[in-house]
This record gives sequence, C-alpha cells and structure tokens, in this order.
Amino acid sequence: MSDIKKVVLAYSGGLDTSVIVKWLQETYDCEVVTFTADIGQGEEVEPARAKAQAMGVKEIYIEDLREEFVRDYVYPMFRANTLYEGEYLLGTSIARPLIAKRLVEIAEETGADAISHGATGKGNDQVRFELGAYALAPGIQVIAPWREWDLNSREKLMQFCEDHEIPVDFTGKKKKSPYSMDANLLHISYEGGNLEDPWWEPEEEMWRWSVSPETAPDAPTYITLTYEKGDIVAIDGERLSPADVLSKLNKLAGDNGIGRLDIVENRYVGMKSRGCYETPGGTIMLPAHRAIESLTLDRESAHLKDSVMPKYAELIYNGYWWAPERLALQKLIDATQENVNGEVRMKLYKGAATVVGRRSENDSLFDASIATFEDDAGAYDQKDAEGFIKLNALRLRIAAKNGRKLS
Repeated sequence: MSDIKKVVLAYSGGLDTSVIVKWLQETYDCEVVTFTADIGQGEEVEPARAKAQAMGVKEIYIEDLREEFVRDYVYPMFRANTLYEGEYLLGTSIARPLIAKRLVEIAEETGADAISHGATGKGNDQVRFELGAYALAPGIQVIAPWREWDLNSREKLMQFCEDHEIPVDFTGKKKKSPYSMDANLLHISYEGGNLEDPWWEPEEEMWRWSVSPETAPDAPTYITLTYEKGDIVAIDGERLSPADVLSKLNKLAGDNGIGRLDIVENRYVGMKSRGCYETPGGTIMLPAHRAIESLTLDRESAHLKDSVMPKYAELIYNGYWWAPERLALQKLIDATQENVNGEVRMKLYKGAATVVGRRSENDSLFDASIATFEDDAGAYDQKDAEGFIKLNALRLRIAAKNGRKLS
C-alpha cells in the first residue's frame, strides 16, 4: 500500500464512490483524483465537483463525453447489429471501455500510481473496467474496494458516512429508486430489489424514459432516418451529431412506449442475473440498420456479419473492447459499411418500432426488373433454376442412393 501515492477514481458523487474517496484516503494514505464522465446519464454531473472538494480532493476531472461515446462506441457497435443473448443491446457494457480509457489517460496526465472504481465483486463491470485498463496501460495498478473492504451492505456504507461526516445527498428532490440503476445516452438499467425475483413484474413507476405501450399515443409517429456508411446522420432530413441523433431517437421512442426489456442474462463471472433495461433509441436503430443493409449489402457479406455478431457481442459484454479480436472484427464490420447509404422510414406505435420503407439512390442492390412477379422482359431466365437446383441436390441424391437414413 505504501507504493500507492495517487489514485484516479471513477467518481459519480453518489453513496458508493463518496465512501470510496474517504476509504482510499484512509486505507492507502494517498491522494485521490476524481473523474466524472457525462455520457448522457440525464443527471447533472457538476455537483460531483463540490462533493469531491468537500472531501479534500484537489484534482477533479468532469468531462462531457457524450459525442465521443456515441460516435466511437455506440455507432460502431450498431454497425454490427449487436445483440447479446438475442435480446440485450449492451447499453451498460459499451460505456465501460470509454471510461476505462479516460481513467488510464488521466492517471498518466496526473502521475497517478493506480486507478479505482466502484464496481462490485459480483458483477461484470469490474471485469470490463480492468480488462480495458490493462489493455491500454499494462503496468497500471487497480484498486477495487468492493473486493477489499467489509462495507458489504447499505447500512454499513451509511454508517461509514456518518462516522466520517461524509455529506451524501441520496434523494435530492426525487424519491429514491429501490433499484440499482445505471444510465447513459444509450440506456438505463434496473437491477436488485424486487427484480431479484424473476417472477416479479416490474411496477410501472420503475420505468423512467418511456411511457407504457398501453398509454402511448393512439396515432403512430413516422420518421425517416438517413444513413451514410452505416451510421445515422439525419432524422427527417435534419442533419444531427451522433449524440443528438440518439437523444432525439430516445425522445421519439420513449413517447411511443418503445424500448423496454426484461431479461435474465448470463454474467461473465458465472451467475445469472435479472435486469430490466430501457433502450428507446437503440430499439429503433437496430431494425432500421438491418433494413438499410437488406437493401445495400451483398448476401454473403450480410450473412458473414450475422455469423460473427454473437462473438462480437460476447466480446463487448465480457469487456474485451480493446482486445485484438474485437478490433479485427470491427475492421471486417466497418469494411462492409462503405455502401450502406440511404434512407429508412420507421413507424413508431405503442411499443413497436416497425420498418415501413427503405431506399438507396446509388447503392441499392434491389432490382425490381429481376424480382418482379410480372413480365420481366427476359431479365431472368427461369430455366436456369433447374441446373442450379440439380447441382445443389447432387450430394443429397448420392446419399439417398447409398441408403443414408434421414431420421
């Protein structure tokens, strides 16, 4: 411990990380640098400055990373149509590599010996933060208080605050949620409390970003998304930055009851966990991106992307954003996006985001003169299909002649 003179802490200003500041100061007798990232969590981050100053922190970093988050992390992930275990849009997972990167960069800037985080020893985030940190700064030391201290309950944390006169505003003007929540511009997650019973149906009051589908407007909302190289660059003709795109989609989707998810997932550390997620904008982005790809991507390129997507999703979920295999897959994915240009029209209605149109002026591979059920004027010779079928059936016919059983 005597080797640790300065630590950079990922600091939210909440209960856990406020306790960690004081705990690091006492346990390691070190200077603490706090880093608070604004990645669109929807809450003011500036109050964290006053809280850190009150505990004697002299070097305080508060940064707006919303554009970098969406541009360099969310957008690349959506180019792959990424889903973990067929459902989860990875809202928490994708934020961790950015935070890890800034932690080690600030450690280098300030001459710190270590970084620290408030992730528990039961969750995925400890893995994501630390794998990212070690990939970017192999010699960095990591302090994970939840794996060291005995403050393993909310009551003990509260008592620590009282004993050390730590001012923590737990509720502000809002009623505190009974759930453990994590938010960024892509999603908000809910865990713990009653959700630890997988049979429990979340109460309507839990959801923060969306109205219920039952109370959503009776008239649908139509929007048109413009794509350039696989990324949304405009909504209804208005060009927007990546962060503004996602913010607007969140509002449009949330107003129409879109984006709620309730799943039991397999954590990397081995346990199953029940979580609820609101990902309004992302729930529009996924089918819209698949729609523009369906028009502009070659069949085998599309199928290759689909085949590697589960591995790509697993790498992000498990914390391997900075691993060479994720970087290699990203190059493959990005190479397929060169011609993914055009527009997608979406219908938003009572919890559903439905593709109702897609077009690409210069990059569409859809040829109506070939696909038509009407007279194609010789564009496609149907007789060619006979040889195609017989060649593809050859191995099946040989096996059948040899008496191979099919069941």
